[in-house]
Amino acid sequence: MVFIDSLSVMLLLLGFSTLIIAMFFFLSARGKKDMSVLIAPGFIFGLFDAVSGFLMSFSWPLPGAYNMLFGDPLLVLGLFLIAGAFMLYKKMDVRIISVFGVFLGVYLAISAAAIANFNLETGVNFLPSFGLYVFSALSGIFSPLIYVKGNRKGKYAYYFVFALLIITTFIAFFLGYGSIYAHLRSPP
Repeated sequence: MVFIDSLSVMLLLLGFSTLIIAMFFFLSARGKKDMSVLIAPGFIFGLFDAVSGFLMSFSWPLPGAYNMLFGDPLLVLGLFLIAGAFMLYKKMDVRIISVFGVFLGVYLAISAAAIANFNLETGVNFLPSFGLYVFSALSGIFSPLIYVKGNRKGKYAYYFVFALLIITTFIAFFLGYGSIYAHLRSPP
């Protein structure tokens, strides 16, 4: 059986996906109403996240905990991005997705606790992996701050979630690029 490890590209696309969401918060903080620039990348990256998360959840050849740890939240994030892209295309209020983002954030917080308590990641990758889940969880839990009105305090709330998402993006890129190197180094 041939084993194909697509985890590196999944981590990179996770970084692109969180960057798209971060851009939404940034543009919202700046008072921008037309978010059409986010529709195509949101849909494309969301589709990739949903499909790869689905495949990982149901057919990835790793122990079940790892499928749940990465595949399930990636699937949900992909569905959120697809829904958000569709809602932006239809000129609907996309903020409602942030309410569901809280539940994904709780899932990720539980996953972060599991990483630490069950030694699901150890060694040099523990801290960035744990950080990825912590900052992803905080991003989801605080995402309903998008409902705060766009006054001065509202802008700070938007920038706060933007900062959480940017940190999440950089950690995903760090892990993704690091895994490219590690996987290329490993024997065939």
